[in-house]
Amino acid sequence: MTSFEHIPVLFDETIEGLNIRENHIYMDCTIGGAGHSSEILKRLNGTGLLVGIDQDEFALSSSEKRLKEIGDNFKLFNNNFEFFKENLNSIGISRVDGILLDLGVSSHQFDEGSRGFSYNYDAPLDMRMNKSTIITAKDIVNTYSKEALTKLFYEYGEERWSKRIAEFIVKARDVKTIETTFELVDIIKATIPKAARSGGPHPAKRIFQALRIETNDELGVLRRSLGDMIESLNPGGRICVISFHSLEDRIVKDTFKYYYLDCICPPEVPICTCDKKREIEIITRKPITASKEELSVNNRAHSAKLRIAEKLEVWNEKEKKKNNKKKNKYPSCTNSFYCYNINWNCFNFKISNN
Repeated sequence: MTSFEHIPVLFDETIEGLNIRENHIYMDCTIGGAGHSSEILKRLNGTGLLVGIDQDEFALSSSEKRLKEIGDNFKLFNNNFEFFKENLNSIGISRVDGILLDLGVSSHQFDEGSRGFSYNYDAPLDMRMNKSTIITAKDIVNTYSKEALTKLFYEYGEERWSKRIAEFIVKARDVKTIETTFELVDIIKATIPKAARSGGPHPAKRIFQALRIETNDELGVLRRSLGDMIESLNPGGRICVISFHSLEDRIVKDTFKYYYLDCICPPEVPICTCDKKREIEIITRKPITASKEELSVNNRAHSAKLRIAEKLEVWNEKEKKKNNKKKNKYPSCTNSFYCYNINWNCFNFKISNN
């Protein structure tokens, strides 16, 4: 097997966005070949800890070799970042000071033809990032209904020919099970008129993207994990998320927006009753994209978007009550929040009770 080669996208922007400090803990949830993490470890300068997670065994093995050349203050875990809490708990850590999430498929996985990620290599229809999982792209192509395939290709691949491609796939598999990437590519090419294929991206690009996302439950894992990651940051800690798909970016944007809000009560409610507090500062109001210089050397950075947020200090209910008691100068009034904001009224109340 070849070495794990992957050019990290938005490298400088991500490293600076993490605001790496010595004696702190950082977690790379998709460590891959340690492209970003090698620099994180260098900046830790032998202090603190780097935690790396990847569900690709070969990627993890390659990153371990690379990181050992820099230092030994790192821990690696071979599973999906959905289980990051369990990983941290196993080494006695509950919170970290920085999190990096580089979504999508690495350059190595695209170039490793046998994995089935690429439409440029003939290989079994696999597309699993973690080979220990059960569902493969072959299972999806050969068992999903025409309606389910249409929805999948349209939503995850944004493919305008979704319904027609799904119809052709169902007809083809009735004759013979679709086994390989090239078999699927031939079906897709036969589906899309030649005039519609000319001048655009490879006709199978969007379908392969949709199948990869579904095979690995990429959007589901992101939805289930991102909020927990934000909550696992220490105050002042930052989270950097690099997405490559509009649906991924939307999840990141919406999640950041939720944790930025100070109240989620309906607009018609006059007084806040949700007790929600703003937990992050959004560092990037608009996502950071690759520069012309980077695009000239790394074509795969074209769709990359980086969003960054910083965790704020958030009081829990016990701390808020304690703080309110300190600020309430007029114990005759039981409404500490009211006293703190309208002292003159409480003062009049106190006078009237003497």
